[in-house]
Amino acid sequence: MKLEVPARQRSQDAEQHKDKKTVGGVLGIEPWNHPATLPRPEAEAGDDGAMVPPLNFAMVDDGIFRSGLPDAANFRFLLSLNLRSIVYLCPEPYPEENARFLRQNGIELHQFGIEGSKSGLTMPETLMLREPLVYIPEETIREALKVILDVRNQPVLIHCKRGKHRTGCVVGCLRKLQKWCLSSVFDEYLHFAAAKARSTDQRFMELFDASSLMHLTASQ
Repeated sequence: MKLEVPARQRSQDAEQHKDKKTVGGVLGIEPWNHPATLPRPEAEAGDDGAMVPPLNFAMVDDGIFRSGLPDAANFRFLLSLNLRSIVYLCPEPYPEENARFLRQNGIELHQFGIEGSKSGLTMPETLMLREPLVYIPEETIREALKVILDVRNQPVLIHCKRGKHRTGCVVGCLRKLQKWCLSSVFDEYLHFAAAKARSTDQRFMELFDASSLMHLTASQ
């Protein structure tokens, strides 16, 4: 038996469908116009409930994270990590707004000042010019790793300014402690450093002697 739809109902349905736009055969979906410039994540910081991760944020291991320098737009996201501590790898004083956030939330700051090389060459340039190794303080890296691997300090966030070179070296040395092969260590470093990768950083990670710190990972 075929059900007949009353003429009045057919008329109402037609009017409703007439007012809707169809995209890809789905009714009621407005077409999306690609903006000339995509909005930066920071632009969402004012939205209620928005959580924006810092630049180059990633999870390194259970209870260990990495990123660039967070700003106020990232504070809500950082709270979701339940951080106990932050390992800051720059020699400059920690920004006051960030320091106040840490004090208010009981997060401990561990600073290990490693000079950044603003004039540092990229890997192809270094290879071409046979640039000598940039000094990276190995003992400072060791001390930072001791803090990072101490479970009493976890969850911990490791960061420098951009989350590329200094953070990349520390994480690369941590991977050697975890017995990653060198090619995997370099792949991870290059993922974050991209076009700014430095052969000096990779050379440092290659030569880094992790043997004296192996006991720190024995129980992990």
